[in-house]
Amino acid sequence: MASPDIDDPELPLLVLFDRWPETAGLFLSRRMLGSGCPVAPFHTVTDACLEYGLDAAGFRCDLQTALTTTLSP
Repeated sequence: MASPDIDDPELPLLVLFDRWPETAGLFLSRRMLGSGCPVAPFHTVTDACLEYGLDAAGFRCDLQTALTTTLSP
């Protein structure tokens, strides 16, 4: 099985939170449900952005920034 790709538009949120737990804070900072959300196994970032009225492209950029910031020394 291939490693998950954070840019995969079909990546379920549950996998995202499992592989990159540091991204959960970004969801919470936007008052979105995080890894405890009952639909996390089925929803993608795009689905969540639609649900909360957020720009998906901008949110994906923020996810990348969150990862870069967390991984920087």
